[in-house]
Amino acid sequence: MTGRDAAGVPFGAHSVPYAPGTLRPSGDPAAADRQVLEHYRRWKASFLRVGDEVGGRGRCAVFTPDAAYPFVAEAQGYGLVITALMAGADPDAHALFDGILRHVLAHPSVNHPDLHAAQQDAGGRDVGGRDSATDGDLDIAYGLLLADRQWGGGHGDYRALALRRIDAVMEREVHPGTRLTKLGDWSSGRFDEVSRTSDWMPDHFRAFRSATGDPRWDEVLDAHLSLAGALRTRHAPATGLLPDFVVDTTSGDPGPAPGKVLESPHDGDYHWNACRVPWRLGADAVTSGDARTRAAARGLSRWARTATGGDPGGIRSGYRLDGTAYGDAGSPAFFAPFAVAAMTEGERGDEGDEGEGGKEDEGAQSWLDALWARMCGSPPDPARAYAAGVQLHSMLVVSQNYWVP
Repeated sequence: MTGRDAAGVPFGAHSVPYAPGTLRPSGDPAAADRQVLEHYRRWKASFLRVGDEVGGRGRCAVFTPDAAYPFVAEAQGYGLVITALMAGADPDAHALFDGILRHVLAHPSVNHPDLHAAQQDAGGRDVGGRDSATDGDLDIAYGLLLADRQWGGGHGDYRALALRRIDAVMEREVHPGTRLTKLGDWSSGRFDEVSRTSDWMPDHFRAFRSATGDPRWDEVLDAHLSLAGALRTRHAPATGLLPDFVVDTTSGDPGPAPGKVLESPHDGDYHWNACRVPWRLGADAVTSGDARTRAAARGLSRWARTATGGDPGGIRSGYRLDGTAYGDAGSPAFFAPFAVAAMTEGERGDEGDEGEGGKEDEGAQSWLDALWARMCGSPPDPARAYAAGVQLHSMLVVSQNYWVP
């Protein structure tokens, strides 16, 4: 796949400003861009499959050796967002985006034609129920909005595809009463009372509101941010950590899963889903300046900085909500998102912060720099697509190459 297209927001231009006071890594921004580009090249080499490997000429898909199946919706959503953001640096970005989109369009959910069947096997066959996963659909729709801004038109009109997909998400993957995200278009019964915190993507909800004019997306945004605040206050006041899954969302008394509700006994802990929360909340904070996501991300960053003594090597891959660690150390899926949250520590004085400004800011900058250095020194593991994707997304935000369409 080759081709060169002018990009509306080229990688490395840093043309979309972040909120005032946002911290950035020390040093030359161009050097940071080179680090991101190198990580992206390695990500492509390890995880993108093209052509006959994924169903024929012009097709492309993100390969996930660490998932239950080799091709999953979450990864395709990541691929669409990443390739759209890399336009202007990778001459193949547009063709790769279209290739992944062809894969997505070839695998509609059995429940709605504008949502994506969440899993495919090595032979390209839909498996695991042929239904959707909300996080994948959110990123796919968001990626289409990015593509419309970058290239316009294209494969069946990116904007029209995005609008149809956003409407389908609202119809099938947002609870009509609580306005919280459901687990997928298959959710019903007791599963309609469960929401996954890694699907809480405030910047996506803002983009969908802007693209569609649908005021229900304002309700979706407010519902998630309100619940996130309540969970932190009631269940994690010392840490700000959120659980993988929240239950009883329709009862008026939502809380962390008491054990396994979908994936593991750690469904109520800060585990392999919720580890993305500092990235998702932090990305919204630096792009929107919303005081709610800024306070949440800042609280997470300060807790992690204190808990580790400012050493990113101390971040573990799993915590109870009270901050008790139980996971191993070292996964980028856990330490990279904290770099995004650390960016929110630069703005002071609007939320009752304590301490001497100079000392606090100096510690925050050193923390961000240490996290950035650890990311730059951690190349993608070809066996770990999930961690590599989370890290690359985080690096794009921290290097100021992320923006909201």
